[in-house]
Amino acid sequence: MAGKSTTTTTREARDHKSALARLGERLTKSVTQMEADELQEDAARLGCTPMCDLRDRQEATVSGTVRAVTLRPRVNVPALVIDLYDGSRTINLVWLGRRSIAGIQPGTYLRANGRVTYYRGIPTIFNPAYEIVPLRAH
Repeated sequence: MAGKSTTTTTREARDHKSALARLGERLTKSVTQMEADELQEDAARLGCTPMCDLRDRQEATVSGTVRAVTLRPRVNVPALVIDLYDGSRTINLVWLGRRSIAGIQPGTYLRANGRVTYYRGIPTIFNPAYEIVPLRAH
């Protein structure tokens, strides 16, 4: 019986220590870093590739929060550009021939799929399939 109580005490101490470690992390991390960590956890839970791990010409599913929506007017073809952030890096999602997409605005949580290309050093997916994820999939 003494072995069981020692094991229980050791397990409780380990759990208590991890709780203290988590509290310490919360107290020392900035709000920005905690939000980035949460976005990375959400992306992992949805089975998405972290944006920091994307390679050129890779088919990928990414998710994150829309940081900016920009319309790049061209003479012949407009382009809607969205900056999507997953806590590790930002990727550009570009829809050619679109001026807007209903429901997509800064703060919206999206999951997108397509082939990654590096355009001017920035990971970019042109005309991705996308899904608006309500409440960040909670």
